Amino acid sequence: MSKLRRSFTPEDRYSIVQEAIRDGHADTCRKYNLSPSLLRKWRLKYLSKGKEGLKDSYARVDPQLRVLEEENDRLKRIVAKQALELEIKSELLKKTTIQPRRN
Repeated sequence: MSKLRRSFTPEDRYSIVQEAIRDGHADTCRKYNLSPSLLRKWRLKYLSKGKEGLKDSYARVDPQLRVLEEENDRLKRIVAKQALELEIKSELLKKTTIQPRRN
């Protein structure tokens, strides 16, 4: 049996909390297969902050934005590596003197 992580929208959470207040905590937990501690946490957030408290507390990052940021970081590393190579080569050219060839 595989466990699938469920996600509830803030509207779903609100309706479940309202149902728990109206019909009872234990019945609602059984109906939606929720742990009592999770429902209690949702109810406390709702009572303290209202509907806004049931929204996700973390900002979701767009997957396309994440891909672009990773590509940007990779390109910055490439440019930094090339700049370092150019600096080293120019330092080496300053230090070495060109000797004429002797036959």
